[in-house]
Amino acid sequence: MTKNLVLFALVLGAGQVGAQGAPATTGQPLTLQQAIDLAQRGSFQAGAALGSRDAARGRDRAFDSRLLPQISLVGNMPVYDRFIQGVTQPDGSTRFVPVQQTRADVSMLVTQRVPLTGATVTMSSRLNQFQKSQTDFADAQKSWNSTPFSLSISQPLMRSNNIAWDRELNGLQADVAERQFLEAREEIALQASNAFFDFYAAQVALRNQTTNAATNDTLYRLNQGRYEVGKISENDLLQSELALLRARASLDGARLEYDRALAALRLSLNVPADAPLEIMVTPNVAEVTIDTLVAVTQALRNTATVRALDLQDASARRAVSEANLNSGPGATLNASYGYNATGAFVNDVYRDLQPAQQLSLNVQVPLISWGARSGDRQAASAELTRVQNTSRVAREQVRQDAHFGALQVSLSRRQLAIAAKADTVAQKRFEVAYNRYVIGRIDVDQLYLAQNEKDQALLAYVQALKGYWGAYYRLRRVTLYDFEKGAGIR
Repeated sequence: MTKNLVLFALVLGAGQVGAQGAPATTGQPLTLQQAIDLAQRGSFQAGAALGSRDAARGRDRAFDSRLLPQISLVGNMPVYDRFIQGVTQPDGSTRFVPVQQTRADVSMLVTQRVPLTGATVTMSSRLNQFQKSQTDFADAQKSWNSTPFSLSISQPLMRSNNIAWDRELNGLQADVAERQFLEAREEIALQASNAFFDFYAAQVALRNQTTNAATNDTLYRLNQGRYEVGKISENDLLQSELALLRARASLDGARLEYDRALAALRLSLNVPADAPLEIMVTPNVAEVTIDTLVAVTQALRNTATVRALDLQDASARRAVSEANLNSGPGATLNASYGYNATGAFVNDVYRDLQPAQQLSLNVQVPLISWGARSGDRQAASAELTRVQNTSRVAREQVRQDAHFGALQVSLSRRQLAIAAKADTVAQKRFEVAYNRYVIGRIDVDQLYLAQNEKDQALLAYVQALKGYWGAYYRLRRVTLYDFEKGAGIR
């Protein structure tokens, strides 16, 4: 049988099926790797995974951009106020008069966040205009003010560095998203492999049931002749007829399963319903040796699960830092230096500039918090302990998944070899039993027993084939490691 040649290469390892490029769906049969490439490139699941990755990359780029100097233009143009104001008269009385005023200002700001210290540095240039009148704007008092240059810094003291924490967490989130995308691609490969071999199993089953129906039809006709001449009993004839009816019913079920598996494969690969789709199992695979130690090491190094644990740990440590620092004594240092001027005309405010300095230290010292601070610290510390313990369990689970996944591939390879041998033996036994029955050397029970064993061995072989490739691609997803190339999946 052709599949035995295929199996001989398959048991050598999970290899170079991907040596050929995936063809377009023009009727050319698809190999397993070509089907996987097609699914990873154009399936609905691939589109969803790609969208998630691109969204994460966009958020990462936006965060990195915000760490660069931010330039903005801010203005109020104009602000108009009208109100009644009390004016003290020379005799001491107060006269209330209507007042209207306008003001306008425009500022150019360059802001830079400093992750190392958590400070914010701002460079600005500002121009203000103000006019006020107690009657109308005909007698308005107009003045201008400018700050051509000002450099300021705001530095929190004894406080958690939010900028540094944000950068660390954002880096971890971006890394997790990238690894989740790679795992999603390997999950697509696993799903495509399962759909591929489900369809292959349906093909094999349909061919087998077609052969069984034809064989049982031939046997029934033969037994009718034998019964007419008295060589077999009526019970044997009825048993032969029953076997024929069952074979025909199984053939109808196999046709339905074939159509269902074909539709599932089309959906998995995103192949249109009117496009031809054929598959083949290619023998051109290479030997791959899978070391359990390598599998465990790569799983702990590459998988999104481990990186997500690092993200949870960083988030918990940030909460502890904030609980220890942000609720206790702290201060904010604000300092600025620049030049400004004022005048009745706009040109005046850029002459004879005067230094403008500002320095302030804002101190916050909580006196009584009624246990809130200690409660926050206790909660943050307990959360960190929880994260660390769950992380240990999760990492151990990753180790076990990789270790037993590698062992499963080796076991599946051996089971595949055994299933192939059993299928060959069962097929040969049925051929012998059929020939012996035709010449009258065995009874009908032995023939149908051999036929059932042949069908079961064929099904076991196909399932072992699916199990082998499923175990291989499942291990790739668990480890994000290409054992054929000896490199991480990127």
